[in-house]
Amino acid sequence: MDISIVVPLFNEEESLPELCRWIERVVNDNGYTYEILLVDDGSTDKSWETVENLHAANPNIKGIKFRRNYGKSAALNQGFQAAKGKVVITMDADLQDSPDEIPELYKMITRDGFDLVSGWKKRRYDSKLTKNIPSKLYNATTRRLSGVKLHDMNCGLKAYRSEVVKSIEVYGEMHRYIPVIAKWAGFRKIGEKVVEHRKRKFGITKFGWERFINGFLDLVTIMFVSKFGKKPMHLFGSLGTLLFLIGFVIAGYLAWARIFFAAYKMTERPIFYFGLLAMILGTVLFMTGFLAELISRSAPDRNHYLIEKELS
Repeated sequence: MDISIVVPLFNEEESLPELCRWIERVVNDNGYTYEILLVDDGSTDKSWETVENLHAANPNIKGIKFRRNYGKSAALNQGFQAAKGKVVITMDADLQDSPDEIPELYKMITRDGFDLVSGWKKRRYDSKLTKNIPSKLYNATTRRLSGVKLHDMNCGLKAYRSEVVKSIEVYGEMHRYIPVIAKWAGFRKIGEKVVEHRKRKFGITKFGWERFINGFLDLVTIMFVSKFGKKPMHLFGSLGTLLFLIGFVIAGYLAWARIFFAAYKMTERPIFYFGLLAMILGTVLFMTGFLAELISRSAPDRNHYLIEKELS
């Protein structure tokens, strides 16, 4: 199969028919073999009924339904697992991403050899205050910390080689950082394409102000997990050992002073409490690293979702 198109959705019953017709027209005009994977992230409207009707009319349209809302990352991860195409393209269900971009994205993967191509909505129709300015700050920070030079990290329109989506795991709210996750998984050829951004036609955005806080926390998490996820003891153990040694040296000095200077009252000196605190914190950090090692080695199934229905 040439292309798998993964579309995570939540309460998008109005936009799904038009989106699927548009995708069908583009892929048929270009002669691609394809599947459209609609992942219903616990919608409360009639989105799943719409998916069932679309599947009945076109078997290339397939659906996965979660019992409840797990989030976009969970929907993408499940779609990645189910995808069978040699190129996987993701797009949002709200018609703000244009399916007309599919042929060029496909060529950049198959012809130009990119592992991942991310869309760049250079001209946006969102509010400058709530979307544009925060998005620019977020992308600048992510570029600096991760080394992945993309202008629009969070664009939903992306294309991947199949090996990429089968090799990475997306959980929590890490969908914002898939290029960073891919880079740390060893996929270095990451490209970018300017894509059309369209005004929302139906419904309202599903993301509020909390995404800015969550985005920062997720960036800290992904940087930590990328470097120390498989070896947390290297971070916590090193810091803990260093602190403990500092505290131990201070305690040794105070003990020596107490022995050789009878009038020396070490408990009345502030440095005594600093040394004691350093040894306690060092021990806590070391044990944290030890426990994190045990957890990281015994939690292979972080993505377990209750799937209510599946069309194939």
